[in-house]
Amino acid sequence: MNIREVRSSKAPLPRGCYSQAVILGNVLYSAGQLPIDPESGEMVRGSVSEQAKRVMENIRGILEEAGSSMEQVVKATVYLRDVFSWEEFNKVYSDHFTGDIPPARTVISGVDIHFGFDIEMEVVAYVPDM
Repeated sequence: MNIREVRSSKAPLPRGCYSQAVILGNVLYSAGQLPIDPESGEMVRGSVSEQAKRVMENIRGILEEAGSSMEQVVKATVYLRDVFSWEEFNKVYSDHFTGDIPPARTVISGVDIHFGFDIEMEVVAYVPDM
């Protein structure tokens, strides 16, 4: 079994014993991404929209490093602190997944997210042969 680690400077470096993402075969599995700016290391506070945009950019950075893209995401798992932020989050989400077939998605709400954030998201994506 050949597992490869993905490490992108366009997403926050892990703060523990985990990888930003791993690839097995042609499938990428990302760790949950938080709204942390990878350049400054600063936590993005503010609205759910602002946090979601940073999370999407972090995910995009990981995917691009791996040779994939947002269009290749097949599954997303989203954690929202508050179910009432669904519409605000969904607007940002739909701006980033614009293909004909959106990824399968699970949204879990009412959870305590690390550092008091409002959103965390992980993805599974196809990685074409390089």
